[in-house]
Amino acid sequence: MTSPHSQNINITVNGQIHQCEIEPRTHLVDFLRDNLGLKGSHLGCEHGVCGACTVRMDGKIVRGCLTLAVQASGKQVETVEGLSDTGEIQDLQQAFIKHNALQCGFCTSGMLMAASELLTAQPEATREDVRAWMSGNYCRCTGYQSIIDAVCDVLASRRMGVKA
Repeated sequence: MTSPHSQNINITVNGQIHQCEIEPRTHLVDFLRDNLGLKGSHLGCEHGVCGACTVRMDGKIVRGCLTLAVQASGKQVETVEGLSDTGEIQDLQQAFIKHNALQCGFCTSGMLMAASELLTAQPEATREDVRAWMSGNYCRCTGYQSIIDAVCDVLASRRMGVKA
């Protein structure tokens, strides 16, 4: 039975159109996880601080825990699963493995999403730029050095025209 307060949304996620009826207070990350079964985005702090819920909406990263699903209606949303399926982050994934930039994996999807946007927005980024950009995503396991190393490795490879 639907609630009298539910709302219809049309949302494109990873290239697939979804028409759903949801409660207006449903956060985007909850919608992705619970309604679509896309578990790559995680709920960490639920205050927009940790970055584990990071997704891309109309080409820009957003915090899925601060964005309501109704705000994404009519928009294009991409999750880490979508970026992985298209191969867009294959070199990043390989660099994370090479540099041991993941341990428990909880923050990894948000880190990959943020790093992917950095690679597009600032292809000439310095190590300091990478450190500043990635500072909005928290990791409790790696100490960040390996994450910064991985992103810098991909930046250098892409500058040389090498992409996995």
